[in-house]
Amino acid sequence: QVQLVESGGGLVQAGGSLRLSCAASGRTFYGYAMGWFRQAPGKEREFVGSISWSGGSTYYADSVLGRFTISSDNAKNTVYLRMNSMKPEDTAVYYCAATPLVVGGPGTSNPLVYAYWGQGTQVTVSS
Repeated sequence: QVQLVESGGGLVQAGGSLRLSCAASGRTFYGYAMGWFRQAPGKEREFVGSISWSGGSTYYADSVLGRFTISSDNAKNTVYLRMNSMKPEDTAVYYCAATPLVVGGPGTSNPLVYAYWGQGTQVTVSS
């Protein structure tokens, strides 16, 4: 049974940093892409970025490019989302997801290609 478990959310001041983790289990994820999405109240789920599990290539939404960084630790089966220079508009529930259908690039921004999702972790940025 595949499980994705996010952790690391919390409250941070504007300009601050936070690191989210996504622990994956239940199968081998070689060849998968791992994505991060977020959803603010009353808004649609938004793509944040993704990483190719096997090659490590990353792809980011314009809104976070240069501020957020995705990395992975294959030995721990864990993907990370490092968020710097955070803004109040980054406030949302953050989800990680896994897909075998695309390995990276713009195709990973489509939430419909993801087969597995975590339960989400709340991130709140105060002004």
